[in-house]
Amino acid sequence: MILAFALTLAAGLSTAIGGLVVLKRREPTQLFLAAALGFSAGVMLWVSFLEIMPEATANLQESFGEKRGAWAATGAFFAGVLLIGIIDRLVPEPVNPHETHVGDGQDLSAQAFSKMGLMMALAIGIHNFPEGFATFLSGMNSLQVALPVAIAIGIHNIPEGISVAIPLWQATGSRWKGFKWAAITGLAEPLGALVGYLVLLPFLGPTTMGIAFGMIAGIMVFISLDELLPTAEATGKHHAAVYGLVVGMAVMALSLLLFL
Repeated sequence: MILAFALTLAAGLSTAIGGLVVLKRREPTQLFLAAALGFSAGVMLWVSFLEIMPEATANLQESFGEKRGAWAATGAFFAGVLLIGIIDRLVPEPVNPHETHVGDGQDLSAQAFSKMGLMMALAIGIHNFPEGFATFLSGMNSLQVALPVAIAIGIHNIPEGISVAIPLWQATGSRWKGFKWAAITGLAEPLGALVGYLVLLPFLGPTTMGIAFGMIAGIMVFISLDELLPTAEATGKHHAAVYGLVVGMAVMALSLLLFL
């Protein structure tokens, strides 16, 4: 449990790495962001379909039998997609981390920058909550699954930290405040892990684990397709995004094969 929580905390606080951008003069290049986001999407898609979903199906088939278990796993997957989709829709588009990109609104006033940064921090915090539970539950079940999940979520949290830090830096003139709020948003992930664990602890078993894993796979696929790849494409570095995606899948595939 301690290791699972430590992985979740590390993944969440990677928003602070994005916040470090404001403490330095140079911003990360668009090429780097495209490749890193594509890589993260590749890892998350591969591990969702070829590691987490089979785990969900196996657990639910143990509880309900082969056919009903397969149906239940599929239902859990799309329930996860629905859950993260609803969370995404509830966040207003101007402050949604799926819709807002670093550099938008550079002609805004300091007050507008401040509001944008704080709202981004709130939106990303809400958005990171289920991700924290996904990482934590993966760590409780298998380190082989948890490590790539934590790394992938950590990578995709970096540009989210940037999107919080830069508006607040522009609004206040304080690099430290921008960095601080970027780091704080990451704490939503260990909080999500803690709340999820306390709520589900009395019910943990093959059925609960199977449903949770199916939903986690759905959440990760949605994040990859709705956030990571579109943001990578928005950098204008299409080929870097695609190459990063393929490399992420290859690295994930090799890492899983090495544990066979």
